[in-house]
Amino acid sequence: MQTSPDNALTTTDSSVSASANSTVAFSPLYQQIKELMLNSLRAGEWKPGEVIPSEVELAGRFKVSQGTVRKAVDELAAENLLLRRQGKGTFVATHAEQQVQFRFLKLVPDSGTRGSEGPAQRDIIECRKSRATADVAKALALRTGDTVIQARRVLSFGGTPIILEDIWLPASPFKGLTAERLTNYQGPMYALFETEFNVRMVRADEKIRAIAASDIQANLLRVKLNTPLLSVERVAYTYRDEPMELRRGCYRTETHHYHNAIG
Repeated sequence: MQTSPDNALTTTDSSVSASANSTVAFSPLYQQIKELMLNSLRAGEWKPGEVIPSEVELAGRFKVSQGTVRKAVDELAAENLLLRRQGKGTFVATHAEQQVQFRFLKLVPDSGTRGSEGPAQRDIIECRKSRATADVAKALALRTGDTVIQARRVLSFGGTPIILEDIWLPASPFKGLTAERLTNYQGPMYALFETEFNVRMVRADEKIRAIAASDIQANLLRVKLNTPLLSVERVAYTYRDEPMELRRGCYRTETHHYHNAIG
């Protein structure tokens, strides 16, 4: 009896480790292919902005049907890790893409869309090395006292400061990051991390609560002391599920709201 292509996963690319195969062994076949494709993304075989092999080529590589590959690609595209371009192929998504750059920013204007306000005006307040406090270290899987890069910036729309962000990054992967570099880069911050530091953020966890503006927050956001703000704490992760950024944002919500589509 001849084995069908979709039962031939054991003959996949030799670069996949035994542990990876055992992890996905009980998943649907297209999920196994998705995991193998994620391995290629993690290893840097397919870099941000580059076209990946065609579905026919991937089906031959993994010895499965083209339909199985298509399901895996569909999920990776839905997760904004891949980007289909009609007539051109499927590309590794980059944070410089218009449809991806707002992936983690859920604050939208009450009237209009997230992109209707145009690019944010960015004011880098500081960017310096510091020692990780216990809470920062825990969030970034570091040791207390490890060196981190700490940045603070204000994002304004239409001349009005809307978002104040404090950002912590492990120092080693971001060696050479300065306030000048952040100021001069014209694209999204995650695109800078991706293109110049080879750090790709692919998912994030957030905690949201209401707070009253402190003296510093009120001054930088040009609001009154104790004005209600939305506090959003985000930890962003790479392909390897490594926590690579802690970001604490304070959002004004007089003209904006937090929007998250579920399902």
